[in-house]
Amino acid sequence: MNRFLKKFSCAALAAASSLAIAGSALAVDLQFYFPVAVGGKAAQTIEALTADYVKANPGVKIDAVYSGSYQDTVTKALTAAKGGKPPQLSVILSVDMFTLIDEDVIVPFDDLVTSDEDKAWMKSFYPAFMENSQTGGKTYGIPFQRSTPVLYWNKDAFKKAGLDPNTPPANWEEMVEMGKKLTVKDSSGNVTQWGVRIPSSGFPYWLFQGLTTQNDVVLANSDGNQTNFDDPKVVEALTYMVDLSKKHGVMAPGIIEWGSTPKAFFEGQTAMMWTTTGNLTNVRNNAPFEFGVAMLPANKRRGAPTGGGNFYIFKDSTDEQKKASVDFVKWITAPAQAARWTIATGYVAPRPDAWDTPAMQEYVKDFPPALVARDQLEHAVAELSTFQNQRVTRIFNDALEAAITGKKEPEAALKEAQKKADAVLKSYR
Repeated sequence: MNRFLKKFSCAALAAASSLAIAGSALAVDLQFYFPVAVGGKAAQTIEALTADYVKANPGVKIDAVYSGSYQDTVTKALTAAKGGKPPQLSVILSVDMFTLIDEDVIVPFDDLVTSDEDKAWMKSFYPAFMENSQTGGKTYGIPFQRSTPVLYWNKDAFKKAGLDPNTPPANWEEMVEMGKKLTVKDSSGNVTQWGVRIPSSGFPYWLFQGLTTQNDVVLANSDGNQTNFDDPKVVEALTYMVDLSKKHGVMAPGIIEWGSTPKAFFEGQTAMMWTTTGNLTNVRNNAPFEFGVAMLPANKRRGAPTGGGNFYIFKDSTDEQKKASVDFVKWITAPAQAARWTIATGYVAPRPDAWDTPAMQEYVKDFPPALVARDQLEHAVAELSTFQNQRVTRIFNDALEAAITGKKEPEAALKEAQKKADAVLKSYR
């Protein structure tokens, strides 16, 4: 991994130097909030990228504030904005776009870029990522730390189970069938290896949205004011997820922790796992066995939600700060820097031309699994996002938890969630 970063760091600096003359005239200070509590080498890489930009633009000072989790970051940013001291820019979850608009703390990029070149730049990102970055004909977020969930599988475990180690499950039925062969019990009947692990803690709606997308149903409209939680296809998807444990016995019962899932995979506690492509570098560096990466299995169709964070520019900034912020965002999302970011972390480079750089071409030649998440974008949909997003997703997460833990039947839990979501979103219609 390091040889790629070293080999192309000079190229990244060369790209930065082209902005030096313009940047040095800005002479502004920027505060940049970044969620450091993510997988891969995100903290070190964002620090190096920021330092490279500042070095090439001596008139710009960037105070990078590592703000914890995504949730910590949006909370700190909103608190700072309400206190009159917001950051100038931040990476915040794409799904928090409606919340940031509702709080009137961000500005659309359309108000800040006017040249044909700038407008072309805003059209250079994958459409699937822009679905969670635009609303009402305006672009509020620029994709950066973006991802989709993918399937990882242990090839050694597949071999031991008599399965083809190079063929992951292609659909729901195969995931159950293979999961049964991959579930291992000791002499006392205790499970020592589960077939599959789909985390259901933290933000369970995200991985569950893989199932709803595969079942050909969307959870919310693009205006962020209507949910479809009680749609029969959503009920069917939740029933399938519950049955992986309750009926088929291929997944551990109860809530499955997000954070401990990669470790469980490394230690052989599960033969397959669903998690973010942002864990790709982590898995590559730490799995003590040969592994594979695949698109999520299909049902009525293939599909997965996009995820991750966007750059947002805050309203309460000077014109010079906004200009400098746009310049930094343009630079750090440019192909050379996007490639460097993807190679270091496993997050999906958010624009097609990043994959054409020499760095990325050599990287994917050496490590083809990096292409899986990119290719899955063809089937991806916007991550669940609404006004009052935290309230609405909490309602939905509570319904998922109630069904997964057996407190309520899937249909009853989802009907109750839809009723509560309607009450929250009614005023936004």
